[in-house]
Amino acid sequence: MYKSDIEIAQSVEMRPIVEIATTAGIEDQYLEQYGKYKAKIDLKLLKESSRPNGKLVLVTAITPTPAGEGKTTTTIGLADGLRKIGKNVCVALREPSLGPVFGVKGGAAGGGYAQVVPMEDINLHFTGDFHAIGAANNLLAAMLDNHIFQGNELNIDPTKITWRRCVDMNDRQLRFVQDGLGGGKNGVPRADGYDITVASEIMAVLCLSNSLTDLKERLANIIVGYTYDDKPVTCGQLKAAGAMTALLKEALKPNLVQTLEGTPAIVHGGPFANIAHGCNSIMATKMAMKLADYAITEAGFGADLGAEKFLDIKCRMAGLTPSAVVVVATVRALKMHGGVAKTDLGTENLDALKAGIPNLLRHVSNIKNVYKLPSVVAVNRFPTDTDAEIQLIIDECRKLGVNVVLSTVWADGGEGGKAMAEEIVRLCEEPNDFTYSYELDGSIKDKIHAIVTKVYGGDGVQYTEEAEAQIAKLTEMGFDHVPVCVAKTQYSFSDDQTKLGAPEGFTVTVRNVKVSAGAGFVVVLTGSILTMPGLPKVPAAEKIDVDEDGVISGLF
Repeated sequence: MYKSDIEIAQSVEMRPIVEIATTAGIEDQYLEQYGKYKAKIDLKLLKESSRPNGKLVLVTAITPTPAGEGKTTTTIGLADGLRKIGKNVCVALREPSLGPVFGVKGGAAGGGYAQVVPMEDINLHFTGDFHAIGAANNLLAAMLDNHIFQGNELNIDPTKITWRRCVDMNDRQLRFVQDGLGGGKNGVPRADGYDITVASEIMAVLCLSNSLTDLKERLANIIVGYTYDDKPVTCGQLKAAGAMTALLKEALKPNLVQTLEGTPAIVHGGPFANIAHGCNSIMATKMAMKLADYAITEAGFGADLGAEKFLDIKCRMAGLTPSAVVVVATVRALKMHGGVAKTDLGTENLDALKAGIPNLLRHVSNIKNVYKLPSVVAVNRFPTDTDAEIQLIIDECRKLGVNVVLSTVWADGGEGGKAMAEEIVRLCEEPNDFTYSYELDGSIKDKIHAIVTKVYGGDGVQYTEEAEAQIAKLTEMGFDHVPVCVAKTQYSFSDDQTKLGAPEGFTVTVRNVKVSAGAGFVVVLTGSILTMPGLPKVPAAEKIDVDEDGVISGLF
């Protein structure tokens, strides 16, 4: 019988974090311990280290399915595999949100024998970063409403407030609320709402900041609403940026943990990729590159979301150039894209696999031909996968000039990632002509059209009247020359989650466009994307428990 992820994590003896820091080359003056197995890294290390930056490797995946792909597991297993072949490596991951942990998706600490630990801490409160982000978000909301209550010197129109409160939990009841009720001293009544913390602009701001000063400047630029004569009102005008930065001072420092095999791991920041930009912090990525010869990182969901935003937003803002990309796939998931039900995935089905493979090939083609980066396909092998199915994937990818490696890191840890590691070392030495899918000097519509046609494979874009008006307003305000962050279903290249595989002939409908001026991008909302998820009928929280000794069970 298989052990659960948490049972595996609890069965491995962790090394003290000071030993992991020594492995990573972090001197004592840069280490701030949070107990025995966690620490934060002082940002001064980036300024004071003379070590050259290592190679940056991105791990992404095919369009996700309920069958699972194992992207985070592969990321961790690749790092352990590189260490097994004698390379100096550090892995950089996002922090999990409590919403999915207690909801349906589960955590984000890897799985099987390719995990980061302590997994319970990482999946729950960790070092308090998300709580700090939520507190900063809600401080701004409180100061905004207090400003209106105390006389509204800035002439803010309560019906044009765009800033929402947040909580790091799946709670559909809070999507739309009426607050300030009760009259008199209880505030000004208005329509309001909550987002999940990982969808807050504060999360994006923290993850895209290069320093405390940069963080404070970005916070000041956040637009919270508009005046009665339609002029933007910023966090800076409310004089909230200083206090918010004070709340976020420690949260900006990357967190150091370890894999089950003792590989240094930095886990920091966690915006969702379907509604935000889906990457760990710039500070974490730069720290991993400064500490190791190979920095392995991931971006959320499929390559059309996480990788697109990693490459077009994060790399552009941070001046980063990846050396190689891993595209993760499973035979099972590709058969689901080919129309097979989840209950029938254990049977060989080459016809379904052929029907689903175009999804993988489009992602691979995008990395190779749109972004012009060296890549490899990593197939997470399951016991039910047949040799004929694996060979079909190898043959189809070979036509694109991309190699396929088999990964068994879930079962074998770093040993199962050695073949992948060898290929990554080879790819990192290949010529690199990294380019973006769009340039910044085009209009907002130009950028959206480029993503939809080049990356998604769609025919074009349709805009609602509201979106047209918003684009015109943002262009007038000078936000037409910033990156765009598309909020879209993670289950399809299109904005319709029922269109699996590699759909063609579709258009994407943009229903809403808003600016995240602090983050420095325009957010484009498509389909029915929600910024506050709900819990399923049977939440994962029902299975989580803790015993008399404080040992947690049921986390998966």
